[in-house]
Amino acid sequence: MKILVIGGGNMGMTYAQSFLRSHITNKKDMMILERSPEKAKVLSKKDIGTIYGTPNACFENADLIIFAVKPQDANALFETIKPMVDPQQVFLSIMAGVKIETISEALGVKKIIRAMPNLPAQIGMGMTAFTSTNEVTRIELVMVQNLLNTTGKTIYVEDEKAIDATTAISGSGPAYVFYFMDAMMKAARDMGFNNSEAELLVSQTFKGAVDLYNKNSFSCDEWIKMVSSKGGTTEAAINCYNNKNLSSEIIAGAQAAFDRAEELGKVKVARD
Repeated sequence: MKILVIGGGNMGMTYAQSFLRSHITNKKDMMILERSPEKAKVLSKKDIGTIYGTPNACFENADLIIFAVKPQDANALFETIKPMVDPQQVFLSIMAGVKIETISEALGVKKIIRAMPNLPAQIGMGMTAFTSTNEVTRIELVMVQNLLNTTGKTIYVEDEKAIDATTAISGSGPAYVFYFMDAMMKAARDMGFNNSEAELLVSQTFKGAVDLYNKNSFSCDEWIKMVSSKGGTTEAAINCYNNKNLSSEIIAGAQAAFDRAEELGKVKVARD
C-alpha cells in the first residue's frame, strides 16, 4: 500500500515514523506532502520517505491519503486536490471536527475513514477512535486499523458523533492531565521542593496511579476511598475539591471541547 501523508506536522510525522518503525510499510511506499519549503527541507533529512512540495507528482500514486492538517486548512486543501482524486483511493482524516459528509461532498469520494488520535501516539501510547463509510471494504479497514495500531490502542465506533466526543475526551485529554500536573507541581514548589523534585514527585505519582488503575479492577471512586482515611490528609484535599465543585468544572471543560469540535464541523467547505 502506497501511503501519502498530507501535512508534515507532529501527527503527520508520528504516523509516518510509526508505520515505518513497525515495518508495516517501507520508505519506498511512504510519501509526505508538505507545502512549507522550509519544513520540507528539514523533513527531507529525516529519511522517512519521499518529500513533496506539491500534490501533482505524488497524489495519483497513493492508495491511502492521510489528511494530517489543521481543520481550518481543509478548504484550500480540498480545492487543490479535487481534480486529482481517484474514487478507489481511501482517505483517512484526522482533522478535528471535519465531517465525513464534508469530505465526501468536497472531493466527490466515498471511501473515507475519520479518526481522532492523541499526542501519546508519538511514543506508541496513543488512543485513537475511528469510523468509516460503508464503501470502505473490510480489507481496507483492517489495513488502516493495523496502521493506527502502531501508535497505540484503537476503537472502532459506528456513530460518527462519537469522534467529536473522542476529541473532547482522549484527543484533548492529555492537556487536561498536564494542566492538573502543572498545578500540583506549583503546589509542590510552594511547599519547598525545587523544580526537579516537584516534577519527579508529580510525574511518578501520575504514572504509578494510572498503572495501579490498569492492573486492578477497582473504580476510581473505590481507589479514592482506599487512599483516603477518616479525618486524614487525602480526605481534606478531596473535600476541598468537592466544595469547589471541581468534578463539575472538569466535565464542563470536556463539554466545551466537544461543543467546539462540533462547531468546527459546521464550517462549510467551498464547492464548485
